[in-house]
Amino acid sequence: MNTKGIIAITAALVVLVLVSATIYVVPETHRGVVLRFGSLIKTDVQPGLHFKLPWVDDERSFDVRVLTLNIEQQRYLTVEKKPLDVDSYVTWRIRDVDQFYRATGGQEVRAENLLTSRIDNGLRNEFGIRTMREVVSGQRDELMEDITRDVNELAQEEFGLEILDIRIKGIELPQEVSENVYRRMRTEREKEAQEHRSRGNELAEGIRADADRQSTVVVAEAFRMAEEMRGEGDRIAAQTFADAAEQDAEFFGLYRSLRAYQEVFNSKDDLLVLDSN
Repeated sequence: MNTKGIIAITAALVVLVLVSATIYVVPETHRGVVLRFGSLIKTDVQPGLHFKLPWVDDERSFDVRVLTLNIEQQRYLTVEKKPLDVDSYVTWRIRDVDQFYRATGGQEVRAENLLTSRIDNGLRNEFGIRTMREVVSGQRDELMEDITRDVNELAQEEFGLEILDIRIKGIELPQEVSENVYRRMRTEREKEAQEHRSRGNELAEGIRADADRQSTVVVAEAFRMAEEMRGEGDRIAAQTFADAAEQDAEFFGLYRSLRAYQEVFNSKDDLLVLDSN
């Protein structure tokens, strides 16, 4: 290879290196900044092809899509000083690339740590002014709206970040508190069961007493009616005999004698002795 060829190749390589050091591309989902000797000279660089001074300027780009950060479980106290273990997450994105870089040095991990700290403080404050019932059920949505608004204001002002949503994934009672609550609930249920049994026994005793009273009344009434019927039967029988005696006294006397003999001689062993005359 002659000297001209070597010079041409060398020149081409120099141009290639120069071009590669001069041109940079910001991806569609990113925004960029340009630093010159470590100082920001250009911010919010839009996606596309851009130029910079080679070996003098440094380009950095950051993902501005919505990101999700899961926050480790933390323990917070309610207004009644009851502890709760809370899992939460936050959705966020970079809103101001300039502010983000100045606050975090362009480090996403540092941004997440700062967010976690602010959210932790916000949740601690919000839980501290609410009861357990309000946190678990009635006012959870209101709590999330309040903390999202407050943390978003701080994050935009301090870090150039926009907080889209903060959500609680789960709320649990600590193990020792759960055991105490379980024991208390079991005691309350046993007490309620005992009260129900006592009321049931009282009701059963009342029903039995009422049944016994009604039974006594029914038996007495039946006995009275039987006696009345028996007396009426005796009266009718006596009246019948009296009427018969009036109609034929001689026949009635004979009938009474025969009935007497029948009642006296009601056994096979009875012996009747008659006078021959």
